[in-house]
Amino acid sequence: MATQIRRVEYFYTMVKDEPGEGFRLLSQLAEMGIGLLAFSAVPLGPLYTQLTVFPQDSGKLLSESRRAGLELDGPHPALLAQGDDVLGALAGIYERLAAAGVNVYASTGVADDRGGFGHIFYIRPEEFLQAARALGL
Repeated sequence: MATQIRRVEYFYTMVKDEPGEGFRLLSQLAEMGIGLLAFSAVPLGPLYTQLTVFPQDSGKLLSESRRAGLELDGPHPALLAQGDDVLGALAGIYERLAAAGVNVYASTGVADDRGGFGHIFYIRPEEFLQAARALGL
């Protein structure tokens, strides 16, 4: 599979850094029928964690989370790249963004054991259109 890049949206919530917080959010989303493209948990100091979800359907997440009283910050724009895990695949994307003057202020990714990869690029909203153009989106 060739590398595919698409626009995605993410939402986050802050929780106390305690056992079970990720489980609580992920099981609540599953009960609401919310499919995810990606999920991350990042510590924010010694007491809190930021849980970030990348839903398949942002509209459904917004309506279901409002109904359930789940407070999420978002939507925020990001880019999701997926494709074959070939040497230099990410370098080419970063090169195009750098040439367009776009700063990737955070990113994360993973390769699987079947030869594929997924990578999230966090782009500031004021640079997002510029990034999308640089990548032909």
